[in-house]
Amino acid sequence: NMSSTDELSCVYASLILQDDDVAVTAEKIQTLLKAANVEVEPYWPSLFSKALESVDLKALITNVGSGVGAAAPAAGAPAGGAAPAADAGAAKKDDKKKKEPESEEEEDDDMGFGLFD
Repeated sequence: NMSSTDELSCVYASLILQDDDVAVTAEKIQTLLKAANVEVEPYWPSLFSKALESVDLKALITNVGSGVGAAAPAAGAPAGGAAPAADAGAAKKDDKKKKEPESEEEEDDDMGFGLFD
């Protein structure tokens, strides 16, 4: 658990540096951790700075879910052409209405909302 705390501390320090438009270096991470009175194993700051030196953190943060969301509609499109979005949404709603819970127990588990609704 200590290494995960060290790792998380370096992640937060890297994000703080990126947010302030400061270069993410081992020295800057270590300085920020010392200012926060957080002790980590000495190799973590240099490991993070080396891993992040070739990564555009700002682009990574702003495009977290764009790859997954963009690929899903293209994969589900019919071969004859793209279906209108309204028709696809209506078909999904009809499928949800047709499906009835198999038991009262299953109905209780649903509680009327979902993680991705």
